[in-house]
Amino acid sequence: MKIAVIGTGYVGLVTGTCFAEAGNEVTCIDIDASKVASMQKGVIPIYEPGLEELFRRNIQEERLTFTTELAAGIEGSEIIFLALPTPPGEDGSADLSYILDVSEKLGSLLKTYTVIVDKSTVPVGTAEKVHTTIKQSQGTDFDVVSNPEFLREGFAVADFMKPDRVVIGTSSERAKEVMNRLYKPFLMQGNPILFMDERSAEMTKYAANSFLATKISFMNEISNLCEKLGANVDDVRLGIGSDERIGKRFLFPGIGYGGSCFPKDVMALQYASDEVGYKFKILSAVTEVNKLQKHVLIEKVNKYYDKQLAGKKFCLWGLAFKPDTDDVREAPAFEIIDALISAGASVCAFDPEAVSNTKLRYPNTTQLSFSEGPYEALAGCDALLIATEWSEFRTPDFAKLRSNLKHPVIFDGRNIYDLDTMKAHEFYYESIGRPAVTIKEPTNV
Repeated sequence: MKIAVIGTGYVGLVTGTCFAEAGNEVTCIDIDASKVASMQKGVIPIYEPGLEELFRRNIQEERLTFTTELAAGIEGSEIIFLALPTPPGEDGSADLSYILDVSEKLGSLLKTYTVIVDKSTVPVGTAEKVHTTIKQSQGTDFDVVSNPEFLREGFAVADFMKPDRVVIGTSSERAKEVMNRLYKPFLMQGNPILFMDERSAEMTKYAANSFLATKISFMNEISNLCEKLGANVDDVRLGIGSDERIGKRFLFPGIGYGGSCFPKDVMALQYASDEVGYKFKILSAVTEVNKLQKHVLIEKVNKYYDKQLAGKKFCLWGLAFKPDTDDVREAPAFEIIDALISAGASVCAFDPEAVSNTKLRYPNTTQLSFSEGPYEALAGCDALLIATEWSEFRTPDFAKLRSNLKHPVIFDGRNIYDLDTMKAHEFYYESIGRPAVTIKEPTNV
């Protein structure tokens, strides 16, 4: 099939590349000329495990091309995906100007029946707005479909190539046939393609992400209570996760969720609720819990040092909001950096992929430095703080880690170390929802 993807951000690039990998002819369109020129040369603009290989292979096989020209890019396409940004306002409302501006242009360009697909995460009712906008200057038959993405950063290629379900919102039998044909190669293992109306599909995306955010915030609340009651959240997590009604996923406590999806989608669903006069009380609590949870590790640091952080140096492992991505949007690590610097401390940080994006946030901050390796970052530091659970942090050389630090002190925001291991290596160790490991009385120096 001939497909056009408008927008080459995270979702657009993964979508275009993976459809090309299935044998389709895909043209990706973006207004950023320098970005398009780089992609034409095989330079991928984002980090996502497994994507670069597919990206380069399909460019070489001429199934994946890039252009800045909208008319040329969509010519002959049976399906056009809209993968454009929908930035949130402070109140949670989504800015649809990019989508509607492109929709207006499409109205005069469509020559034959085309399926227009909203791939961006959009408010309920957006498909109708897109249809109305295109219809104003279009006489040719077309359909607007909602097809929300459920891609996890770090696992996006696998999620796209072998989805656990595909959600399609359309009231058109003709569009349904086209979308069924498009996705059939990705569902050979029998996972479902779920057809529903457009509004229900749009709501499904917000409901899914908001529910997952709720699970995370619930477990963070449980972890905080475990600390006060003397329970171990690891045992509690296993105890409830073995219940098939609850499931094992998204039960890991930590220092809050971040990224581009959960914070934005929770806010958007709250905004949509407010707009129709319904108070979604659970989501208000989810947002508040997550905001507070990002400060839990700093509270532990302040308590340990009696709030005397000025002049101290801390090592921070992890900057991305989660492992296997360079995405630092809403990253809890930034809350930690800001708090430490405000208290007069300095920070040396390491992350396998997210240093460049972090430097954009802190372009001239003298109290923040970066290291090329995790052990180098420890040199001269009073303690180690862990904000992202990268695999390479899970089984370090603990003797080397201990010797590089000024003091054997670790504050772990992701619970990546076993308590007995910390005790055996004689670390003072605090994590989330678990008892602290204290070999001897803390020395607050």
